[in-house]
Amino acid sequence: MPIQHRLRTSPRHQRGITLFGLLFWGAFIAVTAVVGLKVFPTVLEYYTVQRVVDRIAASNPATVPAVRQDFDKATQVEYSIQSVKSSDLVISKDNNDKVVIEFAWDKEVDLFGPVYLLIKYRGKSR
Repeated sequence: MPIQHRLRTSPRHQRGITLFGLLFWGAFIAVTAVVGLKVFPTVLEYYTVQRVVDRIAASNPATVPAVRQDFDKATQVEYSIQSVKSSDLVISKDNNDKVVIEFAWDKEVDLFGPVYLLIKYRGKSR
């Protein structure tokens, strides 16, 4: 029994993280958090635009100017929509005479120094 006890408390059998491992994971988590915090507002804007476009398309406006006017009204209420304007929307009708609204924009996120992240957002009404 004393031999087994010595083996369990031996330094060779101890587990844990080394200082190098701690620094590596700390840096990895920090960089991931910074990128996430800079990208999150753009993703939120995309989902807001998608929600507004779906709502407008569901009401099936009669004309293209009516769609653009509804989108402009929505951008006045939704403060997070800044990257796309009503003139950027591509508005058409499908075979069932239902309004289809498409949108697209590119967003550059400044990470650090000369490094940027380019995100291409594309979407259309359901």
